[in-house]
Amino acid sequence: MNRYPVWKYAIMVIALLVGALYTAPNFFGEAPAVQVSAAKATQKVDGATQARVEEALKAAGINVDAISLEGGSLRVRLDTTDRQLQAKDAIQRALVQDPADPAYIVALNLLPRTPAWLAALRAAPMYLGLDLRGGVHFMLQVDMQAALSKKAESLAGDLRTTLREKNVRHGGISRNGQAIELRLRDAATLEAAQRVLLDQFADLQTTQTQEGSDYKLSASIKPQAARLVQEQALKQNITTLHNRINELGVAEPVIQQQGLDRIVVQLPGVQDTAKAKDILGRTATLELRMVDESVEGRAAETGSGPVPFGMERYLDRSGQAVIVKKQVVLTGDNLTDAQPGFDSQTQEPTVNLTLDAKGARIFKDVTRESVGKRMAIILFEKGKGEVVTAPVIRTEIAGGRVQISGRMSTVEAADTALLLRAGALAAPMEIIEERTIGPSLGAENIKKGFDSVTWGFLAVAAFMCVYYMLFGMISSVALAINLLLLVAVLSMLQATLTLPGMAAMALVLGMAIDANVLINERVREELRNGASPQAAIHAGYDRAWATILDSNVTTLIAGLALLAFGSGPVRGFAVVHCLGILTSMFSAVFFSRGLVNLWYGNRKKLRTVSIGTVWRPDGQATAKMD
Repeated sequence: MNRYPVWKYAIMVIALLVGALYTAPNFFGEAPAVQVSAAKATQKVDGATQARVEEALKAAGINVDAISLEGGSLRVRLDTTDRQLQAKDAIQRALVQDPADPAYIVALNLLPRTPAWLAALRAAPMYLGLDLRGGVHFMLQVDMQAALSKKAESLAGDLRTTLREKNVRHGGISRNGQAIELRLRDAATLEAAQRVLLDQFADLQTTQTQEGSDYKLSASIKPQAARLVQEQALKQNITTLHNRINELGVAEPVIQQQGLDRIVVQLPGVQDTAKAKDILGRTATLELRMVDESVEGRAAETGSGPVPFGMERYLDRSGQAVIVKKQVVLTGDNLTDAQPGFDSQTQEPTVNLTLDAKGARIFKDVTRESVGKRMAIILFEKGKGEVVTAPVIRTEIAGGRVQISGRMSTVEAADTALLLRAGALAAPMEIIEERTIGPSLGAENIKKGFDSVTWGFLAVAAFMCVYYMLFGMISSVALAINLLLLVAVLSMLQATLTLPGMAAMALVLGMAIDANVLINERVREELRNGASPQAAIHAGYDRAWATILDSNVTTLIAGLALLAFGSGPVRGFAVVHCLGILTSMFSAVFFSRGLVNLWYGNRKKLRTVSIGTVWRPDGQATAKMD
């Protein structure tokens, strides 16, 4: 009646082993480290960089635990946080010659001390939130004027195209700051241009002036439209940051608006701090412009002449100057996807772009009209433009699929594709506040949270042991197994544990023991009704199961609602809460019954069970003990 088959005990043993295996990495702690990553796609972190770092640390008299190249970055492990800070300063002096344009990013980091054999089994510690482990806090300032200027540039290009389609001749369109200036030769043309602006450019307001025999029509963005552009720029930047952080695989990031033009980014539990700072700090946008093929442009490329009016000078990755027109043909806004790949003929690394419908149509028209001319693909990072490649257009390109190639390594192609795929920023951003929160600041919170869970567990276990005797001890063991499995599942999911999560863990202890209380009281009730001990154990577990299931399902529904509609700390609480309910149902019923069956199941002539005092209906108490 009260015997488990062997396969059920096998499940119990396997669950215990897996739980212990994936919980273990959380007890090894973390080592302070300094991480060195490349600040530019063209920069390399290799053996030569490692040699420079080792030399700098040796000169500073700093001993390191380990130094290794991992995932394209250099990681230096140290024994104390004081050595960590000293090592960062020494490496910074050796590698960063120009702080305004650093070639490398040197950042503090924490690396798990998980043994290699556990890491090989994909066992890793839980992430800890910003309030427990520390992490990185950024305050980003969005350049709203740049967003308006970018919108004005886009409207100027659309206006140029529309006037050409409407056969409205003009003397040139130029942009002066956020104003679009249109020169017209007579009053009839002025009227026609105003009709076009009124019909198709509702976001622009116009003023007209007369200069001699010509007319000048100035168009500026209306205040209401300007506010909408700024709001959309902020929302798009927040979405882009989410996409970029998702590309990095950061768990539970906090990205929220603060004020009218600022964004707060918190990266708790981030493993690659330097890479996160690099990706967030880079305002990578893509622009396609036509190359100036004139004699003056060729002279400016060689440095023998000035840059012609209406043109701009950028360098390619080899340092060669390229003169391009200011007019932008396409931007990263028209990009829907970017993936690294290889050229089918030359096998060179490439970035394969996919354009949206509007971009594909524009690109088809431009390439059809510009066969034999060069088109520059410019990548803007941190306000500086770099020509990725400037190929000659051989034929019309339709279908919206474009391939970028040109002396790129595989890593450069992957990094470029990542930045472009994550989305173009609607406006440049600058990191105005950066705060690295060290682990010592969260140590007190960790201690308090750990103490609350520990003392809560001990108090519950002591009460159960006193009140339910051996059944209480078994319930306490099941409760400990529940805690073990919960930590193991959180570690396997690589969830981020915050203070609210630790509060949920403490709450789970009370909810998990509730199931055992129901079972124990049900067994007592069967004993009061005169059932034999074996029958009472069997009936107690079977009849308590329905009540346990109902109570846990209703609580799980509430937890799922918090998970679906909550955010930030609320979501962290809900994750631990829901997982704790599932593990408690497994441990409180399956595990505790297995232990009871193991202790009592083989006893054929069982007379009493150790479940504390059973109160009889007639008021007499009988102690049921072995």
